[in-house]
Amino acid sequence: MQYFGTVEPQKRGAPHFHAAIRGTIPRSELRAITAATYHQVWWPAHDELVYSGDRLPRWDHHHKAFVDPDTRAPLPTWDEATDPDALAAPAHTVVFGPQVHVKGILGGTEEAGRHIGYLTKYLTKSVGQAAGVDESATSRQREHARRLAAELAITPCSPRCPIWLLYGIEPKGARPGTTPGHCKGKAHKPEHLGIAGRRVLVSRKWSNKSLSDHRAERTAFVRQLLDQAGVKPAYAIDDGPFDWEPVRPGDSDVPPRPVLLLHAIHQRQRWRADYDAALLATSNAPPDERSTTTDQAA
Repeated sequence: MQYFGTVEPQKRGAPHFHAAIRGTIPRSELRAITAATYHQVWWPAHDELVYSGDRLPRWDHHHKAFVDPDTRAPLPTWDEATDPDALAAPAHTVVFGPQVHVKGILGGTEEAGRHIGYLTKYLTKSVGQAAGVDESATSRQREHARRLAAELAITPCSPRCPIWLLYGIEPKGARPGTTPGHCKGKAHKPEHLGIAGRRVLVSRKWSNKSLSDHRAERTAFVRQLLDQAGVKPAYAIDDGPFDWEPVRPGDSDVPPRPVLLLHAIHQRQRWRADYDAALLATSNAPPDERSTTTDQAA
C-alpha cells in the first residue's frame, strides 16, 4: 500500500493521523481494518515510583550495574524485567479512536490540491504551535501543557530511557554516566507534547523510485532545460566515474574547511544562475530581460 501521512496535534494535545492512500479500497474495509488494528507495548509496570527525590539508584563499580541505595542489591535488568513469565499483561495497548473519516478523492482535481495542502500545512509549524501552545495560548491551555509535561517527565519513552531507574529497573545500555530520571529524548520535552516520532510518514513505495532515481531524474530535467534554452554552463560537468577514499587529518591535498565551504556555495550559485537563466529563456519574458539575465548568469 502506498501512503503519505502526517501527525497533527489537536488543541487538547492528542495526536491526529491524516493519510493519503493511493488506490481503490472500499470504505467499509478501511473502517474494519482500523477497528481491528492495535499495538501492544510489553513493558514492565511503571505506574508507581519506587525511587524519587534524593533516594535514587546508584552505580556500583563492583557489580557494574545500578543498585538499590539501601540494600546495595543490583536492580533487575531490562531483559529480566521483560521476561515473558514476568509480564502478565501489556503496559499499553494502543488503538485507533472511534473517529475514522474516509473520503475518496480523484487526483489532479481542485479538491485533491486542497487536501494536499491540509496534509502539509502543519509541517512548517512546531508541535506546540500546531497545538496552539504558543504566545497566544490561554491560561487553561498552558496549565494543561504543564500537567502533560509533568507526567511525561516520569514516563519512560523507550527501553533505554533512564527514567526506568525510578521504577527499580535498569534500562538497556545503562552506564556509569546515566542519570536516574533524566532522559534527553524528545518525548520528555514540553514543546513536543509527547510526540517523539516522525511527524511525516511516507510509504517507501509511494513513487516506486529510490533516492538515486529521483536525483537522476532531476539531473536529466535540468540538463534538458539548459539544452532547450541554449544555456551553456561556463564550467566543466564531470559525471565520473570517481574513486573515493577517506581523508586523513592533516592531508596536504585537502583544502581548508572554509575554502571547501566557499567553493560549495559558489558552485550552488552558478548552478542556480544557469537554471534561472534557462527558465527565463524558455518563458515569455521580453528579449531584453532574457539576454540580460543570461549574460549575468554566464
